[in-house]
Amino acid sequence: MSVHTMETLSLYNSEPYRRAFGARVIAVVDQAVVLEHTLFYPAGGGQPGDTGHFCLVDGTRIEVTGTLRDPLLPSIIWHQVQECPPQLCTGALVNASLDWERRYQHMKMHTCLHLLGALINAPVTGCSISADKGRLDFDLPEMTLDKDSITRDLNALIEQACTVNVLSMPASEYPTLLEKTASKTVKPPAIQGDLRMVEVSGVDIQPCGGTHVHNTREIGRVYCEKIEKKSRTHRRVILRFETA
Repeated sequence: MSVHTMETLSLYNSEPYRRAFGARVIAVVDQAVVLEHTLFYPAGGGQPGDTGHFCLVDGTRIEVTGTLRDPLLPSIIWHQVQECPPQLCTGALVNASLDWERRYQHMKMHTCLHLLGALINAPVTGCSISADKGRLDFDLPEMTLDKDSITRDLNALIEQACTVNVLSMPASEYPTLLEKTASKTVKPPAIQGDLRMVEVSGVDIQPCGGTHVHNTREIGRVYCEKIEKKSRTHRRVILRFETA
């Protein structure tokens, strides 16, 4: 199969809580593998690529150390593997499992950052997510942010138990949509010509291709660890999960 005709069917958006799946290998290049479909989220939008492992039919376990989209053909998702034995070849069947705890932390923090963006009335210029923390960058000339207020207001939103919905909108609505979204630098992800939107009911709606929890209460308690002044108009807000 030519690389130009390959495409990976993504399962992570329609089944974000599923942890394992079976698939056939459709390409192997060096230590990277393309599957016919995948639950592994590829790095993008500030969310890291998923990790996990493959099991071959002979019992061989292969660690997946990262996941990313092909830079030229974004419909192709590459799974980076720790090693590539001969039996991991085109046509091989694999049973794949996510590092679920890591992925779920990403889902919780990603949704939490959408809440943060709704709280702060300023354009979002950057985002980063990890398993224990996350941050948003804002175009905010004046230092009007307060850690304690952010912590209090975020946890109040989380406790409202808002439902999180994934919506599709016609691409023709993109100009109107830009007026409503916090991020002015991220183009909404398109699926079959429609824009993928993530809505926190009654709180926020943003273009987003990432994975999210179904209800804000799943996030748990968080706190604002730091507010950094990165430049004259650049403020960085860093959040962490509270630990017991």
